[in-house]
Amino acid sequence: MVSQFLSNEEIVQRARKNLPQGAWDYLVGASESETTMRRNRLAFDKLAFRPRVLRDVSSIDTSTTFLERKLRIPAVLAPIGSLQVFHPEAGAASTRAAAEFGIMHVLSSVTDPALEETAAAVDHPKVFQLYLHGDWGWTVEMVERIKSAGYIGLCITVDTAHYSRRERPMLTRWMPPTQRTRPDPRHAASVTWDTVDKIKDLAGLPFMLKGIATAEDAKIAVDHGVDVVWVSNHGGRQLDHDRGTMSMLPEVVEAVDGKAQIVLDGGVQRGADILKAVSLGANAVALGKMQGWGLAADGQAGVVRMLEILEDEIIVAMSLLGATSIDQLGPDFVCEADAVTAPHEMSAWTNMPGDRIR
Repeated sequence: MVSQFLSNEEIVQRARKNLPQGAWDYLVGASESETTMRRNRLAFDKLAFRPRVLRDVSSIDTSTTFLERKLRIPAVLAPIGSLQVFHPEAGAASTRAAAEFGIMHVLSSVTDPALEETAAAVDHPKVFQLYLHGDWGWTVEMVERIKSAGYIGLCITVDTAHYSRRERPMLTRWMPPTQRTRPDPRHAASVTWDTVDKIKDLAGLPFMLKGIATAEDAKIAVDHGVDVVWVSNHGGRQLDHDRGTMSMLPEVVEAVDGKAQIVLDGGVQRGADILKAVSLGANAVALGKMQGWGLAADGQAGVVRMLEILEDEIIVAMSLLGATSIDQLGPDFVCEADAVTAPHEMSAWTNMPGDRIR
């Protein structure tokens, strides 16, 4: 099946055919009015390229370095909860796909299989993302398991002090497996910078904070010795009426001032999106919906094919921009422009037949 996919539009179409309505709504939806999700796409759509010509682009290198590991393209697989609703191999399939293609997987703490089983699925560097769903004793036990399993980094998500109202799946009375037995909400609501310090010291691993949205918090994160500042609004799935992440990126880059690496997620659907994020200061992007669509379309092979298509789009765009390596990209390659499409979850795909994505 995988050889049939010529574009990521086709992968989305296949995913839609394979998924029941509840799982589809969970993957493509966001909170309340979904304004934040639409702004994620709009923030990309409002950026234009400034290409340079008559440069030798006969050889293109799309690779970069992240956490001292080489990535084939500037991307990682984002942590997604309940991957098992998209494919029965769930997180293990994503981890194997990341290894096969040559990037990194950040595994969610609320997906199958268990963190040890996913770690053992393939010998390849991976990071663990942790939701704080227990007391300090629970946290210590989780960190010990993460370290024993061989994860090379720890990511704490910090934009989930309260679970949001995600109305698409609510309307069909569908809930992801991880929300069918909800943890005590007081644990997530009580997390502070002091908590972050304690976990960082306990883990002794490269440390990421996912959910940074302002220069103020980015500066605090750097002051607390965070290794990776992750610009995210949870794909528009938490606070509605937030800014798009690409609108947040410039102030975060300025606040970080080179003292930490930067990841960005939210609305990334094209190779061009990845290049825009890198040009404005991100070290890598994280792929959420794209990963889910790839898994739903064809499991591990679908995720690998999705990444191959993104890589091809990156090569084409870099060639036409006049850049031969990722480190050549910078703010001079992009500028503000009028958005030419209405921002929605499919706005990167102008060829998508409407009757096949419903």
